[in-house]
Amino acid sequence: MEASSTDKRIDDLSGRVGRFEDRFERFEDKVDARFDRVDQRFERFEDKMDARFDKLDARFDKLDARFDKLDARFDSWGKIVGGGVVTAVGAILVGVVLKLFGV
Repeated sequence: MEASSTDKRIDDLSGRVGRFEDRFERFEDKVDARFDRVDQRFERFEDKMDARFDKLDARFDKLDARFDKLDARFDSWGKIVGGGVVTAVGAILVGVVLKLFGV
């Protein structure tokens, strides 16, 4: 008995499915390769950004040290200025009190 066209299609179906699976596997491999390349690019980008942030952190450390020195200067000046203000206010008060008593 001769096979009908439907039987031929069914017999050929396993071959077609196999070809589809092969094509799909190749497609998956290509997609995976592209994602690997993208991951490598992002890793390089992250490495560059980490290096830049390290440089920026070093600059901020230097800036913090400068601000600490400046803060120390203002603290010492604050004592001097504070002492001067107290002396000036004291002198003004003594002058006012002396004028009130007519001395």
